[in-house]
Amino acid sequence: MMLYKLSLKNIRKSFKDYLIYFFTLILGVAIFYVFNALDSQTVLLNVTSSTYDIIELMINILSGVSVFVSFVLGFLIIYASRFLIKRRNKEFGIYLTLGMSKRKISAILFFETLFIGIISLIIGILLGISLSQFMSILVANLFDADMTKFQFVFSSSACIKTLIYFGIMYVLVMIFNTISISKCKLIDLLYGNKRSEKIKFKNPYLCIAVFIVSVIVLAKAYYMVTTGFTELESFQDIFIPIIMGSVSTFFIFWSLSGLILKLVLSIKSVYFKGLNSFVLRQFSSKINTMVWSMSIICLMLFFTICILSSSLSMKNSMTANLDELAPVDLGIMKRVDYDITEVDEGKSLETLNSSVKDSLNALGFDTLEYLSDYVDVNFYSLENLTLKDTFGDKIDEILKQYRFLNFTTREDIMKVEDYNRVAKVYGLEEYSLEDDEYMIIADFDSFVKIRNEALREGVTINIYDRTLKPKYQECKNGFVEMSSNHINSGIILVNGNIVDEESISKNLFLGNYRGKSKDEKRNIENKLTDISTKAQYKDYGTLNFSTRLTIAEASTGLGALVTFIGLYLGIIFLISSAAILALKELSESADNKERFMMIRKLGADEKLIRNALFRQIGIFFATPLILAIIHSIFGIKFCTNILESFGTKGLIPSIIMTTVFLLFIYGGYFILTFESSKNIIKSKSR
Repeated sequence: MMLYKLSLKNIRKSFKDYLIYFFTLILGVAIFYVFNALDSQTVLLNVTSSTYDIIELMINILSGVSVFVSFVLGFLIIYASRFLIKRRNKEFGIYLTLGMSKRKISAILFFETLFIGIISLIIGILLGISLSQFMSILVANLFDADMTKFQFVFSSSACIKTLIYFGIMYVLVMIFNTISISKCKLIDLLYGNKRSEKIKFKNPYLCIAVFIVSVIVLAKAYYMVTTGFTELESFQDIFIPIIMGSVSTFFIFWSLSGLILKLVLSIKSVYFKGLNSFVLRQFSSKINTMVWSMSIICLMLFFTICILSSSLSMKNSMTANLDELAPVDLGIMKRVDYDITEVDEGKSLETLNSSVKDSLNALGFDTLEYLSDYVDVNFYSLENLTLKDTFGDKIDEILKQYRFLNFTTREDIMKVEDYNRVAKVYGLEEYSLEDDEYMIIADFDSFVKIRNEALREGVTINIYDRTLKPKYQECKNGFVEMSSNHINSGIILVNGNIVDEESISKNLFLGNYRGKSKDEKRNIENKLTDISTKAQYKDYGTLNFSTRLTIAEASTGLGALVTFIGLYLGIIFLISSAAILALKELSESADNKERFMMIRKLGADEKLIRNALFRQIGIFFATPLILAIIHSIFGIKFCTNILESFGTKGLIPSIIMTTVFLLFIYGGYFILTFESSKNIIKSKSR
């Protein structure tokens, strides 16, 4: 009973000083609950089946991500407990001096951890339940769900999952605390906080050499993920620059830890100004334990910035792409170049190679009844016109730069007159060509860059027994197939007079529904879906449907999936990074309380002390953030290269939003740390 009361008293006594610890635990529980309660949102009960499939996939992925998040939060809790125990070394030393056994001290910590866990779980889940109601509104907006179905909801599954995961974490903390206490020595508990870590002056020449080599390796890693990305032989090779960057980050901090003190000591006017010498010594006294911490925090901040910026950018771009890349209601592509060897017994070659319009009508979908207007055009292809054949003498150079390309792929050819019919419907620019000219339309940036290299050289192509020259020295922006992304890698346009109709390969059908409301359009799409269930459907080959509604749903779903995962991981990483720094600084402030009392006795006023404390904490928070921002500049560039088919229209707003998250969470932790540290060094100072 005495240990029980002592534990409660300790919690009340330390609550104010370690408010950040409680706040972090509560926030972690709340976020964990919110993202695991998405499957209980009642607003999702009235969405289409395809949208619900996407939501179900998102929930399953988030459940998997939650396992990873639990490891991150578990590490954070154990890390925090380490510093909280260190903060109370003297208290435990007094307990031992008074005759208390280590087993009883462990019992005190057990009860404290248990009480803290219960309090943080209760408050965190209550906060999570409240926040999840606001999440319902966000989900409804993303998926265009019916808000009339909204009602207050409690997710028992999310609550149980939160209790289990965090229960396991707290058990691990209890085990860790017991082991830590069992290894403690009385002298270390009583006087450990009065000893500074011995400052070891590293060889400055070695530090300079390591710093230069690290910067060079880091620059190489930056090059490999940006300009040199196309030179990677396989996608697995991307782990090489990631490892290079991580190792370089560690050695940059290691070398700086040996250079900063030397550099500032050489500048006497800076070192002896105000309390700079005290601040620098305080920073240097723990420098050896800072290297690993700073490296890990820097990498976590780097991933946070990249994850948030890229996920929000992708979502914004996909939303913006919809009007541009899906301008009509319906698009159907069909292969129409089957030969006799591909026809099964009982099937007709003529039926297989019929146009989309004829296939639809034969299958019971009356195009005149359901469509207000339509356009159908053909694609052509030739065996002697592959991607490789369009590069001319530039092929060897391009092969070296872009090893991942399949250069044997046949090129798509269209009559410029047919393309203009599509362009008119899409609102794109129309073109004209002479019999000896060709041009290329594309909107996939990577392919545009590759093709432009050949077009600038004026590479000619030979098709239909004619030699054609490029009319333009660059690709023109355009597309034919509807999509949520920029996927057109290139279509060759030629004058219709030279095309051989025997070389037709595909037929594209585009149209707009007669129905104007969403329900009317959905009914028409249901009729199209019914076609695929008919027994004779396979007799007509494969009809590849793309509709504006399905593209919008898929875009919204994928955008929401990426956004939720990005927010989940980004916020957790950001909180973990800031909390680790904050807890470390609070522990340092507690250890250094007597040192601050000493400089007061030497004549330093409170303003000077506050400024010194502010600079000390500022260095800790700013150091990993600065390098993380530099990493992120190249990391975001890499992400945009990978996701460029989605566009980068939302990049600037997403970076602004990421900055807001950094200022609010990271900056908030900095301010709370500074204020809490002020209270710690003030207490009993006079």
